[in-house]
Amino acid sequence: MSTKKILSRFLFWVAAAMIFNIGIYLFMGQVKALEFLGGYVIEQSLSMDNLFLFLIIFSSFGVKVEYQRRILNYGIFGAIILRLIFIILGVAIVDKFHWILYVFGIVLIISGIKMILKKEEDNQIDFKESKLIRVLNKIIPVKNNIEGEKFFVKEKGILYATPLFAILFFIEGSDILFAIDSIPAIFSISTDTFIVYSSNIFAILGLRNLYFLLEKLQESFKYVKYGVAVILTFTGIKLSILFFHIEISILISILAIVGILAISILASVFTKENGAFE
Repeated sequence: MSTKKILSRFLFWVAAAMIFNIGIYLFMGQVKALEFLGGYVIEQSLSMDNLFLFLIIFSSFGVKVEYQRRILNYGIFGAIILRLIFIILGVAIVDKFHWILYVFGIVLIISGIKMILKKEEDNQIDFKESKLIRVLNKIIPVKNNIEGEKFFVKEKGILYATPLFAILFFIEGSDILFAIDSIPAIFSISTDTFIVYSSNIFAILGLRNLYFLLEKLQESFKYVKYGVAVILTFTGIKLSILFFHIEISILISILAIVGILAISILASVFTKENGAFE
């Protein structure tokens, strides 16, 4: 699929999210509309780091593009269910223990700083020897070879998981870890279950096309990871300073997040044009 077609499909989901946001504005008011927009921007921004991880996983296992689409489709469906569970639990915990927001803030700051300091070679992980894959092997034996698009095969009466299912298992596991950062980050904007979940869902629906877009353009966005790290740190600070009764408005938060992401993209493009990556 061409880059232009992938971009158009991604923009379709962005447009759908904005139309939904207009509906929120008309029926729920300006504040809720800004909360949805802020949550959507945060989720879309932070998801980029997770998608770069997907690129590494698929590359590590040598998965063909047509199989990647199947895994991503199932992964997105799983993420929609998992996010609902996490968000409902998260909102319930925040409602009962408001101080947990300060803990979330500290966790996000630490995550952002660790991401900034992480070296490129730290990303070179042997996913085939990962703890998640070893856990899966204890539940069901995993074959070494890909069997077309199948997730499971039966041989001599024994059910085996294929490498495609192992990768799906790994991706779902990484999404759970990713949610530990992204959902608290959205709590810095809103703790309204409907707003948090709907903004998550619209961001998730565009992830497949965003993944294939990043796959084609990854060499042009070397500094986006650092932008994501700064966004994590910013949202962590936003939550933490609530302890001192200092609140950053939703509009300023949105502008800051969009600005950080734009700067990281521009820095990537500018240094690429000047041969810094050569």
